[in-house]
Amino acid sequence: MTDDPGFGIYIHWPFCAAKCPYCDFNSHVRHQPVDQARFAAAFDREMATMRVRTGARKVDSIFLGGGTPSLMEPETVGAVLESVARYWTVPDGIEITLEANPSSVEAARFRGYRAAGVNRVSLGVQALNDADLRFLGRLHDVEGALHAIGLAREIFPRLSFDLIYARPHQSLDQWAAELNRAIGYAADHLSLYQLTIEDGTRFQLLYEAGKFVMPEPDHAADLYKLTQEVTAARGLPAYEISNHARPGAESRHNLIYWRYGEYVGIGPGAHGRFVESGERIVTFTEKLPEAWLERVETRGHGITGGERLTRDEEADEFLLMGLRLAEGIDLARYESLSGRSLSSKRIAVLQEERLVAPVGNSRLRATADGMIVLDAVVADLAR
Repeated sequence: MTDDPGFGIYIHWPFCAAKCPYCDFNSHVRHQPVDQARFAAAFDREMATMRVRTGARKVDSIFLGGGTPSLMEPETVGAVLESVARYWTVPDGIEITLEANPSSVEAARFRGYRAAGVNRVSLGVQALNDADLRFLGRLHDVEGALHAIGLAREIFPRLSFDLIYARPHQSLDQWAAELNRAIGYAADHLSLYQLTIEDGTRFQLLYEAGKFVMPEPDHAADLYKLTQEVTAARGLPAYEISNHARPGAESRHNLIYWRYGEYVGIGPGAHGRFVESGERIVTFTEKLPEAWLERVETRGHGITGGERLTRDEEADEFLLMGLRLAEGIDLARYESLSGRSLSSKRIAVLQEERLVAPVGNSRLRATADGMIVLDAVVADLAR
């Protein structure tokens, strides 16, 4: 743990080879080649604008997310990373993560990404059986996923991959077997997400049409508890609700978010949160890639809106993000942000219900049971 939650740069590459039916991220399929040099130049220009707003800062982490950043050529990734170093201080050895899919076309670029400076890759594996990969709309099969994992372990110092559980008809035994298999291939980090039905997705239409059924809430909760037990027993305990790592291998970039640090969001649909003139600023950009590109080329940025957060809003966000972490929140920092202490009466009630627990005299964390109903816990504390 550190007193400085950090400063990160997030780059959003909005293009995908196909739109997954469960995905509500800002991702777009284009059937004509993307002008990558033009987008790289626009990333650079938006960074120049944001540098004026943030001032000189030391970067603690860079994350290339999407979309599918592994559709970028290594030269494009290299140009983007050079732009970050042009506007902010980038120390040697910081975490530079790129999200990738396991398709053979994308895996073939791994050595180029490493040469460009990427030192951590996050693979969207999602399942280790072919039937569920087809259900999830993935373009790879299990054989391709395992090949990509092996290649990533060979090339990059750090590797993470994602799996989605609580899939239709998934039993506890099936998930335990799949999870144990995944841990056997994992280097030091896994992201394990429950399948949810998001508004505006193809899965929402299919689900509402009765094309598949979701697990009952109690079964989903049992799958979550099983996930915690298996990963802890295998040396990858949860350090955040959905993220598991060997000690010291946590995602530094995501810790910036959860510890309520600052970050600049660059690219179509990217969000940022940073302190400007003593106030925390929220920025968000145009989502449509071509419209974002035009805005940047004519105005120097793609920002379409933002706000200055009040102290109460900052404190609420700090609670919402920080209680996702196993380490919990620093109570003194909450008081500094909000100008008031959390209610000792509410904390006592939640403790009695075994939903929160103190960490020494200075911190508060959600318990395993509290994590399952975290939104309700946060709402109760924030009242």
